[in-house]
Amino acid sequence: MGIVINQSIKNTVITYVGFAIGAINTLFMYPHFLGDDFYGLTNYILSSANVIFPLMAFGVHNTLIKFFSEYKTEKEKSQFFSFILAIPLLAIVPIFIFGTIFYPEIATFLSKKNNIVYDYVWQIPIIGLCMAYFEIFYAWVKVHLQSVFGNFIKEVGLRILISIFLFGVYFNFITVEQFITATMYVYLASMLIMFFYANKVQTIQFSFKLPTNAKPIIIYSSFIILSGSVANILIDIDKTMLNQYLDLKQIAYYTVAGFIATVIAVPSRAMHQITYPITAKLMIENKHDELNDLYKKTSITLQIVGGLVYIGLLVNINQIYLLLPENYRGGVFVFFIIGLSKYFDLILGNNNSIIFNSKYYRAVLFLGLLLGLLAVTLNMIFIPKYGIDGAAIATLISITLYSIAKLLFVVLKMKLYPFTIKTIYALAIGLICFFGFYYWDFPFHPIINIMLKSVLVSLVYVGIVYKVKLSEDINGVIERILKITKLIK
Repeated sequence: MGIVINQSIKNTVITYVGFAIGAINTLFMYPHFLGDDFYGLTNYILSSANVIFPLMAFGVHNTLIKFFSEYKTEKEKSQFFSFILAIPLLAIVPIFIFGTIFYPEIATFLSKKNNIVYDYVWQIPIIGLCMAYFEIFYAWVKVHLQSVFGNFIKEVGLRILISIFLFGVYFNFITVEQFITATMYVYLASMLIMFFYANKVQTIQFSFKLPTNAKPIIIYSSFIILSGSVANILIDIDKTMLNQYLDLKQIAYYTVAGFIATVIAVPSRAMHQITYPITAKLMIENKHDELNDLYKKTSITLQIVGGLVYIGLLVNINQIYLLLPENYRGGVFVFFIIGLSKYFDLILGNNNSIIFNSKYYRAVLFLGLLLGLLAVTLNMIFIPKYGIDGAAIATLISITLYSIAKLLFVVLKMKLYPFTIKTIYALAIGLICFFGFYYWDFPFHPIINIMLKSVLVSLVYVGIVYKVKLSEDINGVIERILKITKLIK
């Protein structure tokens, strides 16, 4: 776990810096600089692009990680990667042809509730394309165990550029309409930067010869499309479907609550950047015991770190919403529900990595497709009845069922177990801290209140975790920090 912890810490720090910038954008700059409607439009475009990008990537960013370790020579690796870069064209070309021919019909359907959407639908597939190839080049970097810079571009660089353009709107250098288009160029720039960095890490040598196992690669990629599509549908279909039933401003309110809840998943996102290729390697080498050990360690580590974030947000959520415009303050329930789904998914550790690299991936992906359809159905039922709260409920049910399905496959079919008695201890510590801090506040300004409460919760939570030794890796990090600060010898 040495390299996992090392790069996970760096990725976690980078991701939280990115989320801090994103918080400023999401909670303050977007609402005040763009207004509710254009804020909702921005999130609708990005969410829709995120839903279709796995299809445009044709799943090859996961395929690259799974098959890379099978190639031994640089020539074989070059042939493999050239093939990987070409496969997405099987989806991209038909999508753009279909979209060009039927654009008026597609745009009219998507803008029937909010007319403003019509003129921007064309940007959705372009952003999806940029997302797709960014992830492919990022996967090339990750298989060489160099995940930090790509994570920086994805989490920090993108948000800094967005901040710059938001200030451009504020100082009247650009209009809000121009900002929407500028966002598309930000994603294009990030893709190009990732390409040049990937080439620097390991020179990309194009080859027109097919790899020896081209057929298994195509088959695996075809199935993995379902996985990526299902995962992204479960994440972003709620915001996409809100556009069909509610005003764009409701997407803005929902996005703020969802963004706050998404902070809980940051440790998972950071750790998975490095555990995915390691998991693939362990499975290829058939090291079952080491894989089971990694599974348990990632589960408890993510539960502890993610639990601290979730509890910290829960006890401060009312104060956080006092900092937002009054229109946004109805999202506490949305935050709680989406946060709960993120926490449950978090404690499954590197479950996804194991599933996607196992022989059972086809069955689980078909099940995931059914649950994706369920998510769409639930949103169609709950959004008209309960608005943004209904979207949150649909998301919780869908993600929970999908997570349980994946967990059962890994436990029953592969005899790998993520949970131990420490899982219950970690849950108990979280509940103690929640009930101990939620029901009182300092009589100060919300920002001071949040800072003081967060420090107290962190000290109590981390102190108990350290004393009961729930995670060797976390204790090791704490001890290194204490030694640096000379609190222990």
